[in-house]
Parts: sequence; C-alpha cells; structure tokens
Amino acid sequence: MKRLEVVAALIWRGEKFLACRRPANKARGLLWEFVGGKVERGETKEEALVRECREEMNIIVSPQNIFAEVTHEYPDVTVHLTLFECTILAGEPQKLEHSDIRWITPAEIPQYEFCPADKEILEKLSQL
Repeated sequence: MKRLEVVAALIWRGEKFLACRRPANKARGLLWEFVGGKVERGETKEEALVRECREEMNIIVSPQNIFAEVTHEYPDVTVHLTLFECTILAGEPQKLEHSDIRWITPAEIPQYEFCPADKEILEKLSQL
C-alpha cells in the first residue's frame, strides 16, 4: 500500500482554529480537514507546509512546534500526518482549493465531519 507523508497547519485566531472543507471531486470529498498536503521529494516538512498554505490559501505561514503526529490507514493509502502549530505571517486565508473555510472553536468540532485521520488530533484539541 502507498504511504504518504502529509503535513498540516493548526492555525489559531483567538479561541478559534482554521478548518477547511475538501472539494467534492477529491478523495474524502466534502470532509473537513486542516490546511496542508503532501511532502514532495527533497522538501522538509516545514517547507512543504509553507508551500501548501501558499498554494491552497494564499497565506504565508511560519510552522512552529509539532502539535500532533498520527498514522492512519485508509482503504487506498496510509497517511503519516504531522500537524504543526502555525502563525500567519502574511495574507488572509482564501478558498483557492477548498469548498469552504471556517474558524471554529474546539467545542464546535462535533458539528463538522472531519477526515478520519484527524480523529485523534480533534480529541486532543477538544481537551484544550
């Protein structure tokens, strides 16, 4: 089975964090996730995250510490996800790739259907 190295950004604005809805035409379409994507050959995780945030939302982020790491097996792929706490250095998040973006509180997590790989991370967030 294919194994993907994936990075994502946990971006806070006050008490809320950024959640993104996947486009309908992609795998796990219309599920919610954190902004991010695949690490390309030759990139560090941090470089990949900066690139993905720029491509998907037109924002420049600064990855800080790792909030969580999880490995999840989907039927088609195994994903190793590293979630970095990030700050936005420049720009305002735009829907260049996603069908929707929202700022939500940890208490609002149950109202959104996230990708299964995010389950452990969301439980950790709910305890903050």
